[in-house]
Amino acid sequence: MTNFKTDMTPLELKEQLSYGKALLGLDFGEKTIGLALSDLTLIIASPYKTIKRTSINKDIYELIDVIKELNIGGLVFGLPKMMSGLEGERAAKTRKFASRLQAKIDIPITFWDERFSSAAVERIMIQEADLSRKKRKKNIDKAAAAYILQGFLDFIALAKL
Repeated sequence: MTNFKTDMTPLELKEQLSYGKALLGLDFGEKTIGLALSDLTLIIASPYKTIKRTSINKDIYELIDVIKELNIGGLVFGLPKMMSGLEGERAAKTRKFASRLQAKIDIPITFWDERFSSAAVERIMIQEADLSRKKRKKNIDKAAAAYILQGFLDFIALAKL
């Protein structure tokens, strides 16, 4: 049984986070899981790596290894809402995966609206970084995770004011 509720608000996660612990941002997709890491001051998000999805159990245990290796204090899952703001099938799959992960490791989890994250990151990769399609494909999931996590970090920084 976990000590944390399954869906904390962003501010609840911040309150539960132990001092000096980083956050892990996740862009959960059908084929991959993009990961991003915050700095210990919770100001900057950086792309970390992409996990190629194989099976739910293997994906969960690979994430648990990352969480333990990096001494992560909390998770920020991108929540793929529809344009209307409602949650559809992809959001339900993301929530189900997060719940199954939390059943295996006691860690605070919150969700952050990820609408437009992949499109925004791809636009930046094309217009500003001028990356080839191959390089964009290799990096987009972890970059989208960083975009999601940065949005969360900016929100909690502003909430302190």
